[in-house]
Amino acid sequence: MPRKFRSDSTGAFSFFAYAVLGIAFVLALGVFFYGRILSASQSAKDTELADKVKGIDQTTVESFVRLRDRLESGKTLLKQHVAFSGFFSSLEKILPAPVRFTALHLSTDATGTSRVDGTGVAKNFNALAAASSAFADDGRIKDAIFSNITINKDGSVTFTLAATLDPEIIVFSP
Repeated sequence: MPRKFRSDSTGAFSFFAYAVLGIAFVLALGVFFYGRILSASQSAKDTELADKVKGIDQTTVESFVRLRDRLESGKTLLKQHVAFSGFFSSLEKILPAPVRFTALHLSTDATGTSRVDGTGVAKNFNALAAASSAFADDGRIKDAIFSNITINKDGSVTFTLAATLDPEIIVFSP
């Protein structure tokens, strides 16, 4: 009778299982020792930090905190500071040359809305219309109302202006 050849797979399987067990054991030892190294490193860093904290001068810290607070309050004040120089610069750029103001009154009410009231003279009515168009195109001088328009004997036009100002045009900028 011929013999049937059969391979023993339990030996190969147990070899594989022992190899996995050995790798897991080596990894467990590695994690254990790495944890010990990290613990020692943390302990050294904690003592170093405690030494640094002891070396901090409280008066210096207080002066830095006071300086930071002063800088922050300065920023807040500058954001709320009204500076009409931006309005005057814009007015110089957008106002046609034949139009000039004889009097201007700038005011800010309790809600922060800024207004401009003024009287002026234009060379002719077309120059006044150009000024009105320039204000409308710019958009930062809002609700510009020209009233009390009077045509003088020499063809010049006197007028009164009332308008509100966009907060962007009057905010301080360095």
